[in-house]
Amino acid sequence: MKISVWIEAARLRTLPASLVPVLVGSSLAWSHGLFHLPATITALLCAILIQIATNFANDYFDYRHGSDTADRVGFTRASASGQITPKTMLSAALMTFSLAFLLGLYLVFHAGWPILVIGLLSIASGILYTGGPFPLAYNGLGDLFVFIFFGIAAVMGTYYVNALQWSQEAFWAAVAVGSLSTMILVANNYRDVHTDRKTNKKTLVVLLGERFARWQFLLLAVVAFAIPPHFYFRESYELVVLLPVILLIPAFFLILHFWKEDQKENFNTILIQTAQFMTAFGVLFSLGIVLSN
Repeated sequence: MKISVWIEAARLRTLPASLVPVLVGSSLAWSHGLFHLPATITALLCAILIQIATNFANDYFDYRHGSDTADRVGFTRASASGQITPKTMLSAALMTFSLAFLLGLYLVFHAGWPILVIGLLSIASGILYTGGPFPLAYNGLGDLFVFIFFGIAAVMGTYYVNALQWSQEAFWAAVAVGSLSTMILVANNYRDVHTDRKTNKKTLVVLLGERFARWQFLLLAVVAFAIPPHFYFRESYELVVLLPVILLIPAFFLILHFWKEDQKENFNTILIQTAQFMTAFGVLFSLGIVLSN
């Protein structure tokens, strides 16, 4: 079996959703003089593994639910296309989740039971996102799941394993990161709205409509851009924390493209651009936090 098939199944293009939270959370810890390199590296590896495992699980469960039909306009799914057998895909998901859990035991030993709770909930949610009797993504809860686990839990959890304490600043940074991660999901679900509607996959776009999704995409970007000024005006960070503001023009054209594009197959490009926007925002925000010290 070609390694390229597994790389496609892992959906590496969406990895900013796991990389950026760790980058931002550890940058805050660095700025507070509480950075812990082994914990940060382990948190990064766990975040990547949990996201890849979730993607494998989604590939399997979406196939089981019949939502990956022949007229799907998104990227090729390995189970539905027959490139990887469903049994093999499920085994890969469980093995990857297990590896994340084993690595995470170091973080539990280092930082205590709060990280055990966050880790177990993250793994459980990764499975229940499209699996189980009440799959989150099929009942309008996917956006909330992404905001919480790829934003609040990931950023605050990363800060905690470094600092061994919670931080109000980490919460506000997590709001920005969670908003950016959810933008990626909105682009994904907007692209798939027609096939999701046919297969009874009730994403927010299906439930509330495409007009709602366009406004949601815009609002999430506004929330993300509101956080660096909060750090400057309310948390007494230096002016350099406003570095993400230089992305306002690229963000404007990304949002405009989202609003104006009427060919769903072109949302594969918008999805990639949204992930790139999240990466750039995360890097600039983290850099601004570190240089403000």
